[in-house]
Amino acid sequence: MDQAQQLRNIIKGNAVKKPVARVITVTSGKGGVGKSNTAINLAIQFRKMGQKVIILDADFGLANIEIMFGAVPKHNLYDLIYQGKRINEIITWGPMEVGFISGGSGIAGMYNLSRDYLTYIIQNLAELDAIADIVIVDTGAGISDAVLEFLVASGEVLVVTTPEPTSITDSYSLLKALKGHPRFSEDASQIKVIANKVDDPGEGQTLFNKLNAVVGRYLKLPITYLGAVPRDHQLAQAVMQQMPVSLQAPSAKSALAYEAIAAKMMNREFSQNVKKRGMAAFFSHIISGKKFNS
Repeated sequence: MDQAQQLRNIIKGNAVKKPVARVITVTSGKGGVGKSNTAINLAIQFRKMGQKVIILDADFGLANIEIMFGAVPKHNLYDLIYQGKRINEIITWGPMEVGFISGGSGIAGMYNLSRDYLTYIIQNLAELDAIADIVIVDTGAGISDAVLEFLVASGEVLVVTTPEPTSITDSYSLLKALKGHPRFSEDASQIKVIANKVDDPGEGQTLFNKLNAVVGRYLKLPITYLGAVPRDHQLAQAVMQQMPVSLQAPSAKSALAYEAIAAKMMNREFSQNVKKRGMAAFFSHIISGKKFNS
């Protein structure tokens, strides 16, 4: 039995035992556009709707999620891989019992695992499907091999952009790189756009129309507009106090925007075509193109 078949058997075995989580990957073409804020506020809004949510912070260089959680995790994915910790031991529980997992250097380390370790890790990660209804993956900003691997593996990709011309250009470049990835499948991934830091809803729609026009013309890639989040001083104040605005000021215009976007994503008609892969399949897809030690 080759390694690919072994991974498929692991995934199949877990899929039979339990339902799979909805994996949503939040990304951006550049830093500073509010990607992590989007991830954590959507998590809070999903939680308010009764969903069990876990955020995986896959940004190697920064710790934005834990800063906004106001908590430093005791363990991260590295400890699961190399220190024998179980999946429930590396989850930090934040506001409203939203779970948080720090990727740290553990994700990069997965590329160097033996097959035995690989099996162990994937089986552990598959346990997230029993813990969470939704897993939100917060990637690093920009276009790197690591970011693209996460996007390729995800059934739902949320691209956060702003009206700044450089942000729109970088979002296009990110989608171009994703389209050109050898393992990207349009049938398996849905790409959705959130316009952040807009002055009014019309500006958000105009932003999306511009991006959609160039993406449709040159990449032939379908993208969907989720909505806009306005500039909001209450959001900035919440960040300073290490609290999601959706909890700090639930009636703030930015919090209401996140609420509307989350509701749209949970709408049955809107979400019925979302393909739930679960965490075992998600990580197996990430590492399927790598060569591993025996």
